Amino acid sequence: MYIAIEGPIGVGKTTLARHLADHLNAELLLEVVEENPFLPLFYQDPQRYAFKVQVFFLLSRYKQLLPLSQPSLFTGAVVADYLFDKDYIFASLNLKDAEWELYADLYAHLSPKLPAPDLTIYLRAPVPVLLERIHRRGRPFEREISPEYLTRLTEAYDRHFERYPHPLWVLDNTEINYAENPADREWVAREVLQRVGQANL
Repeated sequence: MYIAIEGPIGVGKTTLARHLADHLNAELLLEVVEENPFLPLFYQDPQRYAFKVQVFFLLSRYKQLLPLSQPSLFTGAVVADYLFDKDYIFASLNLKDAEWELYADLYAHLSPKLPAPDLTIYLRAPVPVLLERIHRRGRPFEREISPEYLTRLTEAYDRHFERYPHPLWVLDNTEINYAENPADREWVAREVLQRVGQANL
């Protein structure tokens, strides 16, 4: 069982991934964020560093997810706090012209080599909620994120998942409190198992 959790910055992906992995006794895959050396520079000068930051993310996420294409290495459940498509969504906002074309070519060659999740959970929340959570998280390089950028990003996520061809669960993250409420965590876990057809496990 391979579960991916996706959504815009600050929506609560990692928190839910940790709780789900613990509840399902699954392996947890967390995306590499703070190890990207270009990310702080990108928020200071997006035009200059966008291509570098996106290619770093593309390759690091590809390397991390590639073992999932070899079932012998993952015999149990896996919960990831990102979807490989994530990189394409961000790149579509941040790149243009020749850099976008080169990136899109790289993505097109790498993406088919990775398996699709058995279920993707798309977390949504209003932009003011995202901004408050980003501020509370306190990553220095995220201080430059603007409401306008988050709005564009949320719209890009919505467009992507409108045509997403794999099993999808859209979950409003303002209506539940899985961060603090054990009952909500158990409800999410039950829903996940039902949606992947393993309710009896």
